[in-house]
Amino acid sequence: MSVQSSNTQEIDIEFRAVSKRFEDVVAVENVSLTVARGAFFSFLGPSGCGKTTSLRLIAGFDQPTEGEVFIGGNSVVGVPSHKRPVNMVFQQYALFPHMDVAANIGYGLRQRNPKPGKADITKRVDETLEMVRLGGYGKRKVWELSGGQQQRVALARALINRPTCLLLDEPLAALDRKLRREMQIELQTLQRDVGITFILVTHDQEEALSMSDTICIMREGKIIQSGSPRELYDEPVSKYVADFVGKTNFFSGEVVDSNGSSVSVKSVSGQVFVGLQAKGAVPLAKKSKASIAVRPEMISISAADETTQNSDIVIQGRVMNRIFLGEHSEYLIATEGFGDVLVLTPKVLESHSKGFAPGDQVSISWGPEAALVLGDT
Repeated sequence: MSVQSSNTQEIDIEFRAVSKRFEDVVAVENVSLTVARGAFFSFLGPSGCGKTTSLRLIAGFDQPTEGEVFIGGNSVVGVPSHKRPVNMVFQQYALFPHMDVAANIGYGLRQRNPKPGKADITKRVDETLEMVRLGGYGKRKVWELSGGQQQRVALARALINRPTCLLLDEPLAALDRKLRREMQIELQTLQRDVGITFILVTHDQEEALSMSDTICIMREGKIIQSGSPRELYDEPVSKYVADFVGKTNFFSGEVVDSNGSSVSVKSVSGQVFVGLQAKGAVPLAKKSKASIAVRPEMISISAADETTQNSDIVIQGRVMNRIFLGEHSEYLIATEGFGDVLVLTPKVLESHSKGFAPGDQVSISWGPEAALVLGDT
């Protein structure tokens, strides 16, 4: 599968039919992709899918078994990592505890040959500290800093060498939820400010969706789908992608009719669901196995005796559980013949009521544009 990021004017990173094997294990298989200059690009997938190996192939820590890797239009196959115009920020930061912040940030400059002058190094370090909002922190010891501040020091150390591309290997995994969200925003802002290509590896779909221009979803060493966050969330081409990116309800069945992008699926309970096929998905033939996918925020919930309007599907059920999450409530609804259904209701829709409690009889429904039909493979 060949993948291009959204901005195709100039290319910073390119894979051409790249494979990487470790003895009998195929970590990356025949991957072709391009990453545009100035893009925020993410590899997303579970452990063992090939995303970290792909990043290491860019960094030069691994070499491809087959194919070619290009950086800035030049093949880097065989080029060692220290001679590539990229820098990496690791999950554990890898800061030097015996050095202060300024010495950590300026370390890469001091390894250059010829080495810049002391005044130039000091100037560059001060400029980079300001860039990551750590002005005045140069004399601090790294162990005196918070997790978020250490993260910014690691970013500054990578950026001071002015790389063509910054590689981020699960950089926020060690942070708590609130700080991770703050750093996601900071990374986005920093990437826009410095204007260089960022490539992120993560297993956290929320992290990838919130920061990236383009996301490449991998599975078993291959690219399953690539696109903008909205494209992947709204138009997944397979059940795997829909299940991996966000929360989804699935109703299995068999295709009974197909009319262009509109497909009818008869569920195991006998109910006929109508949904749309995503652009780029393989067309489904009659009698083939398929799933209807409905995002929980697209489902309405009401009292069982209320009239439901503008809905193709109405299902009766009973509230099994309700979780209040501040901005929304999460309901688990038990239904006859359709299993448990997850529903997300924004707080604004429950502002004049207390919502529903476990045991309440309810109706859940959705309109014709809420459902996607996906192949089970």
